[in-house]
Amino acid sequence: MRVTEHYERADGPLLSYEIIPPKRGTSVGHVLEIVEALAPYGPPFIDVTSHSAEADYEEMADGTVRRRVKRKRPGTLGICAAIQHRFGIDAVPHILCRGFTQEETEDALIELNYLGIHNVLAVRGDDKGVMKLERPGRGRNEYAADLVAQVQAMNAGRYLADLLDAAPTDFCVGVGGYPEKHVDAPNRTWDVLHLKRKVDAGADYVVTQMFFDNGHYLDFVERCRDVGISVPIVPGIKILTTKRHLQTLPRTFYTEIPEALAAEVEEAADERVADVGVEWARRQAEELMEAGAPGIHFYIMSTAEHAVRVAEPLRKLA
Repeated sequence: MRVTEHYERADGPLLSYEIIPPKRGTSVGHVLEIVEALAPYGPPFIDVTSHSAEADYEEMADGTVRRRVKRKRPGTLGICAAIQHRFGIDAVPHILCRGFTQEETEDALIELNYLGIHNVLAVRGDDKGVMKLERPGRGRNEYAADLVAQVQAMNAGRYLADLLDAAPTDFCVGVGGYPEKHVDAPNRTWDVLHLKRKVDAGADYVVTQMFFDNGHYLDFVERCRDVGISVPIVPGIKILTTKRHLQTLPRTFYTEIPEALAAEVEEAADERVADVGVEWARRQAEELMEAGAPGIHFYIMSTAEHAVRVAEPLRKLA
């Protein structure tokens, strides 16, 4: 089912999740254990992140520097296939602009279509220092809006090459939104107008970057509606579980940790920090659901334990 159909048919807010593929060379078993732990809570869909190739530089014994390029977390398509066909949960793979050519994107979408996976999240992706060689007339998508346009062209039966009797795809396309503003945006107004370009290009729904202050989300939704963005806007939540998160989350995701949460985490014993984060996320999710959010999207890293602790009491409200 398309992600938007899940929201249209839901009797209340939905709880969804995002997971990451394992590192190259490690077992997929742990990731599938996370899905298995989440399955009893009836997630309508689970996102699987995608990671482009990264450039590593190694100094050799002779003083020269060798540049090596590799993907550290391959496997997005395979994990999505396992989630959808083994667990019966719709999978939403992320597709990226950076690190992938338009041809590679088209190939990936064809593969997904063959697998019966018809939901994707289109994101620009991080700059890993890897550039693709581009042939005239091809190249890569610069922004997520360009990526959305490519997916919608395939939905209309238009591929990169002129193909006779090309079969249209039927992808539902999500995009990211930033309640506290994207780091590259000069201001919030510019950022929301950029999001509108993604929606105008054919995005069907928005999932926000993580935030810890619900006021950011509510203000963001209002600003989006004011410029004509009418698609569902799903709030994304990360459960703070270690004291290190007070530094790493703002540095990595450019999100603000509220003073009350930061103080409570600092005062807590190390073994109690996760309890503080779980309770904050639970209250945050309840307030968002009561305010009319279509669902809650949880960002998960290495374990489902904390998300399950939040989801269990929320099932009564969903």
